[in-house]
Amino acid sequence: MDEEYDVIVLGTGLTECILSGLLSVEGKKVLHMDRNDYYGGDSASLNLTQLYRKFRPEQTPPDELGRDRDYAVDLIPKFIIASGELTRILVHTDVTRYLEFKQIAGSFVYRDGKISKVPSTEMEAVKSPLMGLFEKRRAKKFFEFLQGWKDEDPATHQGIDLDKNTMAQVYEKFGLEPGTQDFIGHAMALYLDDDYKTKPARPTYERIVLYTSSMARYGKSPYIYPLYGLGELPQAFARLSAIYGGTYMLDKPIDEIVTDADGKFIGVRSGNETVKAKQVVGDPSYFGAGKSAESGKVRVLEEGKVIRAICFLKHPIPGTDDADSAQIIIPQNQVGRRNDIYIAMVSSTHNVCAKDVYVAIVSTIVETDKPEQEIAPGLQLLGPIYDKFVSVSSLYTPTSSGESDNIFITRSYDATSHFETVVDDVNNVWKRMIGKELVLKKREVEVEA
Repeated sequence: MDEEYDVIVLGTGLTECILSGLLSVEGKKVLHMDRNDYYGGDSASLNLTQLYRKFRPEQTPPDELGRDRDYAVDLIPKFIIASGELTRILVHTDVTRYLEFKQIAGSFVYRDGKISKVPSTEMEAVKSPLMGLFEKRRAKKFFEFLQGWKDEDPATHQGIDLDKNTMAQVYEKFGLEPGTQDFIGHAMALYLDDDYKTKPARPTYERIVLYTSSMARYGKSPYIYPLYGLGELPQAFARLSAIYGGTYMLDKPIDEIVTDADGKFIGVRSGNETVKAKQVVGDPSYFGAGKSAESGKVRVLEEGKVIRAICFLKHPIPGTDDADSAQIIIPQNQVGRRNDIYIAMVSSTHNVCAKDVYVAIVSTIVETDKPEQEIAPGLQLLGPIYDKFVSVSSLYTPTSSGESDNIFITRSYDATSHFETVVDDVNNVWKRMIGKELVLKKREVEVEA
């Protein structure tokens, strides 16, 4: 371990693996290390034995759940938006050749005590039980406005300026009811809370267009998901890095981040070996997350907490037309919260569990000192739960950009139900490390789902 690298990457979570893959393609000499003996860090997918070892070390998995190797249970539930940024990176890097995708069968929203499919086209909006007759007409006009918008043609603007008018003003112009605003803002634009309403409308417009174009791509829902679980994603990017000369070391304890007298990064110590590099990038757990700061510099701060409950069911979620996979969004207003509750459900169709088992993960941002009660509205929608594994994780964010000391820290995986924020972080860290924007060359390849 005595040669010098351009970059050492710590942790094999998805953010780190995308970065190490892209850095290797860029011609950087990359060493990628992880304290665990498996890929994926916080975003890994575990088999039954690993899952029980993590949540219930004293218990062995019950036989009736089937074979260990049939399981790949995601620790962090997220889906891939079909026309989103992660898809663009997968296509650009050709990482799609290591993965197979399947569509998520339905996107649902909770309203007035029951769940309904999120309408994604004007036709579906007209049939949707989420709106009465007059509201449907107003919603149809709103969707026609979004689809017809052209920046360069003021005739399509109907007096609205997307960069100045707030989203609340746009809703008001079309006379949309609060319940309709709920499903547009939370189930289509995928906001976690209502802060977006007071901000300029353009980002919301872009998010809704992304949702509808992703929906149009494959039909049933805007989401796709990799067979064998999300843990396949970091591994696929790790393979990309290896092809371009990246070196991988798993099961390697990281004992110290070594810096010089000015606090600049020199290398990483594992046991009595120190390996040197110009830059280091890694997830917060390698930079003091969760530990007290007596040993010097505070590099990461806790921003909040997310609770996630992994539930095994023996049946599909009631009210989803027996879908083999689904996303259900419970907008915060519907249950008197500040943040939405998400449910992501996959099953044996995705090769992540045994036949006739369904894995539903309920998650939200923690707002009280009784987090498990906060996800109760989500758990209630699942029907009888065979078993559940609950975790509360802190969300960490770096205290500095890393440009001054060459220590670049990624953010924890948030409570959103998709990977767009992960890609934002990749772009952000890339710009801090390389000094310029990440540019992906366009390659027109369809992701088969």
